[in-house]
Amino acid sequence: MAKQNKAYKFRLYPTDEQALMIRKTFGCVRFVYNKMLAERKETYENLKDDKEALKKVKHPTPAKYKKEFAWLKEVDSLALANAQLNLNKAYKAFFNRNAKFPNFKSKRHNQSYTTNVVNGNIQLLDGHIKLPKLKMVKIKQHRNIPSDHTIKSCTVSMTSSGKYYISILTEYEKEIKSKDIENVVGLDFAMNGLFVDSETGKKANYPRFYRQMIDKLAIEQRKLSRKKKGSSNWNKQRIRVAKIQEKVANQRKNYLHHQSKALVTSYDAVIIEDLDMKGMSQALKFGKSVADNGWGMFTSFLHYKLKEQGKQLVKIDKWFPSTKTCSSCGSIREIRLSERTYQCDCGLNLDRDYNSALNIKKEGIRLLATA
Repeated sequence: MAKQNKAYKFRLYPTDEQALMIRKTFGCVRFVYNKMLAERKETYENLKDDKEALKKVKHPTPAKYKKEFAWLKEVDSLALANAQLNLNKAYKAFFNRNAKFPNFKSKRHNQSYTTNVVNGNIQLLDGHIKLPKLKMVKIKQHRNIPSDHTIKSCTVSMTSSGKYYISILTEYEKEIKSKDIENVVGLDFAMNGLFVDSETGKKANYPRFYRQMIDKLAIEQRKLSRKKKGSSNWNKQRIRVAKIQEKVANQRKNYLHHQSKALVTSYDAVIIEDLDMKGMSQALKFGKSVADNGWGMFTSFLHYKLKEQGKQLVKIDKWFPSTKTCSSCGSIREIRLSERTYQCDCGLNLDRDYNSALNIKKEGIRLLATA
């Protein structure tokens, strides 16, 4: 039996006093993170040529700042400790060349803090959740957490429109047995429909939620630009804009969850291309369309849902010529972006995306056979 983790996200409804404490905690976590980062940055600049000396440096902890800034003691100490752990991870990723040098946190970006379970300080009780420094906070728990799941930590966050959420990380034991691969599907990324599958040749018909709201969003953003920044009316209008953006994000997320669940239920393996979405959006100037599709989010949903059931997500090389290859005879020919039908000398006449999906499936099956 292996230990697994799963997170559950719920809406919080804090009182005014609790909301004030949450926002204080956000500020304190940000303050401590930025203080520690500033000192580490200074140390790095002074010792970057002496790697051995840099490794021996003892970095500051939140306790150091509590002596100088007494108001840090008002908030959850575990939230401050997690700020240090997050900075350590970011620093380690930088030195392992997996990420850029850590950035300072801004109050204009998403606000959150994480706290851990210690001696029963976090408990779910009859429509409320007990949290350090907040006591009982009202929660909209739309689904139950299984009794065999143990709560490990909680992350409290606030959206741009002022809504509060909590993500509860749980741990449980489960033996995941690998499924025999019988039903396989290949998915070809489609700019205006999310994907085309190899079994039916049909598009997922993604509703393009952002495109549906783009005119309304533009009107509200123009209204925001005319108001004095920082004023009461500006803040009200900022929230209106944020609510539209959050609605689009929630619609997209809900749709992608349903699509990924349907695929995982029907197939034992899903084959996709390992695409560079950032490069694609910049090179082809399809930034809004790529972002609207949420392909990266969709593939991450597929990955964890398949993994939970012992199934597989297979990524083929992004340079594999799925679009140029004939799915019938295997010959390769150049095809322009404007050509929506793949025609081959062997007689094949097929929608180009459907042809690509068939090739992706074939390549995925080959990779599975050699694994």
